[in-house]
Amino acid sequence: MRRFPLQMGNSSMATDHVVILLLDLALICVGSRLLGGLARRLNQPAVIGEIISGVLMGPTLLHGAVGDTLFPQEIRPHLAALASLGVVLFMFAVGFELDHRLLRGKRRAIAAVSIGSVVPTFALGVLVAWHLASGHPTGDRISSILFLGVAMSVTALPVLARILHDRGLNRTAVGSLAVSCAAVTDALAWMTLAVVTMLANRDSQQWRMAFIPVFVALLPAFRPLARRLMARTEHSGGSAWEPLAFVLPGLLLSAAWTEWMGLHYIIGAFLFGLLLPKDGLPRVRFEIEDAVHKMGTSLLLPVFFVIAGLKVDLSRIGAGELGDFALIMLVAVSSKFGGVFLAARAVGMDRTRAAALGTLMNTRGLTELVMLSAGLGLGLLDQELYSLMVLMAVFTTVLTGPLLRLLYPRHAIAAEVERSAPAESEAAPSRP
Repeated sequence: MRRFPLQMGNSSMATDHVVILLLDLALICVGSRLLGGLARRLNQPAVIGEIISGVLMGPTLLHGAVGDTLFPQEIRPHLAALASLGVVLFMFAVGFELDHRLLRGKRRAIAAVSIGSVVPTFALGVLVAWHLASGHPTGDRISSILFLGVAMSVTALPVLARILHDRGLNRTAVGSLAVSCAAVTDALAWMTLAVVTMLANRDSQQWRMAFIPVFVALLPAFRPLARRLMARTEHSGGSAWEPLAFVLPGLLLSAAWTEWMGLHYIIGAFLFGLLLPKDGLPRVRFEIEDAVHKMGTSLLLPVFFVIAGLKVDLSRIGAGELGDFALIMLVAVSSKFGGVFLAARAVGMDRTRAAALGTLMNTRGLTELVMLSAGLGLGLLDQELYSLMVLMAVFTTVLTGPLLRLLYPRHAIAAEVERSAPAESEAAPSRP
């Protein structure tokens, strides 16, 4: 009873916060939609416009006056919580949409190109990180250096799938190989990130990591139960909300468990999506994907872009930082392109298709941004290096379209589509 007057006394402040939060969410939805649409008109993935909308609301413009006015400090924790939920749903979708059938019949090519995509980029990324470490000190130098190598190795599978669809390459051998290799590359990147996270947190509540084997054992054990429940919905014609009733709690528990153990919550979300059964369940699979994307992509991911953008300050980049950025871009683009190109040539691809594949694998986009936000939260990046890496993610994704048009013109794509027409159709994720 004594708490009732206190709640009444704070009701005005609480109401103000709710009003500002709702207005901010409306602004984020409108801004991301407008700039996403503008990006599409410029033949760019919508995610580029959404990332830029977040950066424009941060401290880059007018030393943060725009962001401080629109997103007061007391509202940002609420936005950050919604952004985290959006990332959980996104990482679940990335894992859930990975299709092992893409690996059939071309394991040698996938293995070669995936190695060519990851190993040179990771190795040179580590060298660049070692060079930059003195100017960008962090708490754990070795973990920070390894993290930067992992971050440079990423290929954004969802954005890549969208580019392939827009270019008509999703039904070609090149597009199929690109999606397969991006899936393998990203899976390796997230697993490596889990190891780096453990190294970074080895002095912090280390006893919790003893539960990692329990988590690894229990997560696959959930699969048979999930399959039975999903199959019952598939054959009974029930709503997708029936499997979602246990999928969503399982997803949140998996993400919370990995966060509690000292790994990042994105690892738990990704692994849960990866291990959830999907073969032989086409309707339930589609409806789960559709429901998760509606919840995540329409509202929560744009919130994540704003939260990520509020941490990017390009106004502080001077000549020295531009030199660092040029080095990061040179290594990120050339090592990924060169490694993929040489690997593709080694397995018999001609120069044109090998160059197209190398260009496609340089797409980083949203996946890179999620990983960089995790690195910043773990203290593996400082503010300036985070800003430079976000800029690299944007530039490498923006360059994919123009370079693809130059190296793989439309007549070559048309010939590739005709050549691939008799081949069996392969499922690939196509959502941005």
